[in-house]
Amino acid sequence: MREGHQGTGPGAITPDGCAVELYSRLPVGDEPDIVAGAVPAGAHILELGSGVGRVTRPLLERGFTVTAVDESAEMLEHVRGARTIRSAIEDLDLGERFDVVMLASFLVHTGDAEVRRGLLRTCARHVAEDGCVLIQREGEDYHTDLPRERVDPSGFTVRIVSSEPVGDGVHAVHAEYEFPDAVWTQTFRARPLTKEQFEEALAEAGLKVDRYLTEDRIWVRAVPAG
Repeated sequence: MREGHQGTGPGAITPDGCAVELYSRLPVGDEPDIVAGAVPAGAHILELGSGVGRVTRPLLERGFTVTAVDESAEMLEHVRGARTIRSAIEDLDLGERFDVVMLASFLVHTGDAEVRRGLLRTCARHVAEDGCVLIQREGEDYHTDLPRERVDPSGFTVRIVSSEPVGDGVHAVHAEYEFPDAVWTQTFRARPLTKEQFEEALAEAGLKVDRYLTEDRIWVRAVPAG
């Protein structure tokens, strides 16, 4: 298990504390609509951190070609219809360029600043000159509006229970997912980034914000800075 990360509950747990069965149960949100509204029809998307393919599937249904990357073989076993590659994102170098590179699931907020640099360098290395990188950020109050919970219409409850500073600008976040027949927990390290810090991190990797795609600035369209 990665330092500062752990997960509990039924089934396989990945090194960053994600439960494979949990993610296979989570419904699709508005991610596919946001992506489809920001990129050309039929684009080839490199999805970094695809997990079980929760977002991959609806992107394929919308006519995109997807290359799905994840470090967990157990996660990738659930992905259908896309080319799959097992790799740590920060180590990926396919020697290819894509219309769209997608880094969702708040991965840009990894607690390890060096890993974050690697993630963003991977995005920059794989995006076409005229392509774009779509990044999902934490909401402004992600670490302060706590504890909070949301009851999903499909019948489960997700709680962000706590976010405790553990030094060097990093927080330990504890989340719970309660279903009628099972409960999963996940503890992980996250680094809050202001809008300015986020844009500085992009610039360091040779990227710049093209536009914020949502009013809350959680979804961002970035492009090569050159």
